[in-house]
Amino acid sequence: MVAEHARAVGAPTRGTTNPNRLRRVDRWLTGTQPVLDALRGFPDPLVVDLGYGRSPVTTVELATRLRGVHAGVRVLGLELDAERVAAAARMASPPWLEFRRGGFELAGTRPALLRAFNVLRQYPEPDAARAWSTMLAGLAPGGLLIEGTCDEIGRRCSWVLLSAHGPQSFTVSCKPSELRRPSDVAERLPKSLIHRNVEGERVHAFLSELDSCWAHAATHRPFGPRARWVESVRLLAERGWPVHGDRRRWRLGELTVDWACVTPDW
Repeated sequence: MVAEHARAVGAPTRGTTNPNRLRRVDRWLTGTQPVLDALRGFPDPLVVDLGYGRSPVTTVELATRLRGVHAGVRVLGLELDAERVAAAARMASPPWLEFRRGGFELAGTRPALLRAFNVLRQYPEPDAARAWSTMLAGLAPGGLLIEGTCDEIGRRCSWVLLSAHGPQSFTVSCKPSELRRPSDVAERLPKSLIHRNVEGERVHAFLSELDSCWAHAATHRPFGPRARWVESVRLLAERGWPVHGDRRRWRLGELTVDWACVTPDW
């Protein structure tokens, strides 16, 4: 039973939204085994998109993409701003897509998957950590939270995948042709990491090592930025970093590592 009158928790976001802004994270969600396993653990899994902004376009895109890998997926878009919810609700939507007012309490729902993107950047670090705990407590058993940040057109992104046991992995996804070096993504790190990109912190060491691999992969420049990115990730794995996936994923501009690689020194 959904708690219809659960008090909405959180602060409204600026609401910047563009079509396909979150295509990179959606592509990762539909191609990552832990996420697919979490969805397939339910005949009709509920997915919550928290803080979709002024336009529900990215929630609609998420629903369409997820239903391509699980036909039973239901998607609920949550926003704190009542006017945004009303505008989205006026759209002609299929029965498996809904919009409602809600925040970190998830409007009393228990989703199998929760996406919270560009939501926590405005919060102080301790408040963002508490928001993680609140959201994780609201997940269905075996559920997952993906929380992260991207630029306005979705070409530089990073995110954390969390389960009830805490953070599991960290992912960077970008368009290599627009990079001077991989650490350019640092301005779009999640709240848990963005203030930690300093000497002595693991995320700084990770990005510095990736920059070093990018420099060494300059010999692949004639084959294009994507080939250089793939070679950079291969070199990172060769140097002993626990890199996930394979060349097929790396060619998409992705890089996923264990969360332990970037864990802040809290």
